[in-house]
Amino acid sequence: MSIVIINTGCANLASLKYAVQRLGYNVYITSNQNDIFKSKKILLPGVGTAHSAMIILKKLKLINVIKKCVQPVLGICLGMQLLCSFSDETHGIKTLDIIDVSVHKLKFKNFPIPHNGWNNVIICQNNPLFFGIENNSKFYFLHSYAVFENRYMIAKTLYNVYFSAAIQSRNFFGVQFHPEKSGKVGSQLLKNFLEM
Repeated sequence: MSIVIINTGCANLASLKYAVQRLGYNVYITSNQNDIFKSKKILLPGVGTAHSAMIILKKLKLINVIKKCVQPVLGICLGMQLLCSFSDETHGIKTLDIIDVSVHKLKFKNFPIPHNGWNNVIICQNNPLFFGIENNSKFYFLHSYAVFENRYMIAKTLYNVYFSAAIQSRNFFGVQFHPEKSGKVGSQLLKNFLEM
């Protein structure tokens, strides 16, 4: 199976690659358009700002490539936010516009921002991404922006208010947490995605 991690230039590429390799899969980090189109599964990671990530994707001519993908795509953390239509970050920026929801800054009194650490994930509907994972399992989060409750939400997390821990539209999936840093449940989620 051909699995690719899109090279968005972020710092967590190696840890994500290692997490997939531990599951017994070969995985490649690439920004090559043909490799992405021919792959069976795509991982879109992200750390940093939506603005900088979109600049990189535009420079690499990958925006339309990602939008045209018909195989399963999993956006992770900022990668999930990039799948959305718009982000409030950096005075507002249009993102990939694959899933019709917006990303907003977390603004809570008495709650530290960024939301950093382990938090429970409530599974909202049966979805193959969460097969074998108990409801209210803890995953690792690190983010200052979020997608709040919406019709694409398949799992949610409470941090003063509920926000989307996972979303899906067609073949595009997104998770706000870092499965590669979430121990056994994170490995199970990656395995579920790779075995779809």
